[in-house]
Amino acid sequence: MATATAITNAAAIIAAGIAIAGGLIGTGMAQSGIGASGMGIIAEDRSKFVTVLIFFVIPETLWILGFVLGYIILKGII
Repeated sequence: MATATAITNAAAIIAAGIAIAGGLIGTGMAQSGIGASGMGIIAEDRSKFVTVLIFFVIPETLWILGFVLGYIILKGII
């Protein structure tokens, strides 16, 4: 029979996986639209490259937040 600790650990592992996967999926969805639009902007005006690059990198914070949340859940900080 499974102990309560084993069930709690399994739930924490699943929760951490969902947090990390959610951050990665959100990043991919955001960057797909930004990348397509950004290529159109750069094709029109090459001087906008840095601005497009900054907007393309901003969604990267989503996977970082997902990873940090997953780490916090696994270590039992919350």
